[in-house]
Amino acid sequence: MLCRVSELRYKEIINLTDGSRYGYVGDAEVDLETGQVRALVVPGRLRLFGLLGREEDRVFPWESVRRFGEDIILVETAPLRHIGRGTSPRN
Repeated sequence: MLCRVSELRYKEIINLTDGSRYGYVGDAEVDLETGQVRALVVPGRLRLFGLLGREEDRVFPWESVRRFGEDIILVETAPLRHIGRGTSPRN
């Protein structure tokens, strides 16, 4: 199955072990030197219609991705978190 990066936005990330639904892919982290995808990012949910900002982004390392489907991506680990956009991940 072929998938373009632009089509990732229409795929929902679901945890393989417990069925948790994390949301749709909003971004991908790519290593520009090797051209490899390092992680998939799901943007944080809006708090109070966006008036109170967003929750933290969820970052899924590429190693945790197990399967791609037509409209879902199955992962096998809890996401790493970002404090905000453009910051380094933490556990």
